[in-house]
Amino acid sequence: MSHMASEIIAFMLAVSGWVLISSTLPTDYWKVSSIDGTVITTATFWSNLWKTCVTDSTGVSNCKDFPSMLALEGYIQACRGLLIAAVSLGFFGSIFALVGMKCTKIGGSETTKSKITCFSGLLYILCGICALTGVSLYAHKITSEFFDPTFLEQKYELGAALFIGWGGSSLSVIGGCVLCFSLSDNIRAPRVNYSYNGVTSVRSARTHLADTSNGRGAQRGIPRHFDKNAYV
Repeated sequence: MSHMASEIIAFMLAVSGWVLISSTLPTDYWKVSSIDGTVITTATFWSNLWKTCVTDSTGVSNCKDFPSMLALEGYIQACRGLLIAAVSLGFFGSIFALVGMKCTKIGGSETTKSKITCFSGLLYILCGICALTGVSLYAHKITSEFFDPTFLEQKYELGAALFIGWGGSSLSVIGGCVLCFSLSDNIRAPRVNYSYNGVTSVRSARTHLADTSNGRGAQRGIPRHFDKNAYV
């Protein structure tokens, strides 16, 4: 029962992490920069993996989509690929986890279900690693430009999407590791102990058979001893 409860908790953690990772793709604020002046001239510049925008003090946003995927910077293309791969791995991990968990009635025998659950845990771990790599790569680009004195263009700060991605990847890795432990728990199953009573001798075996046959003969009404005139 405790093993089933740990699987359910791990599945909830992994799915929650996968949902958070998926929510980072359409999130607007990957990097943010503000220009503060008077109340009227305040503007906020923000960007994500798909577009760059500016929002004025009245709340009106003007956005510009990235014109071409081939003309993008390398780190944006890498982040897109890693995040999409993470979402795909988490999707297949959820399917395999539902098949392999002990609380479901599909998946075959207990050993097969444990292997499927372990495989889903590996998918969740890969999902978290891909998301963590993509988010960290984007954050490294922001911080390197921010602290570079020779970088004269507009500097940005870390947005909310990066923190959501870090949290989701951590939950996905933790849940996947717990699901992988289900296979090792199944391997360490308790062994059946047999007691050794020694080898039965041939004489004792014959004596036991003779007693059994005499008992059967007595039940059928056949006498055990016969005299010389028994068949006369």
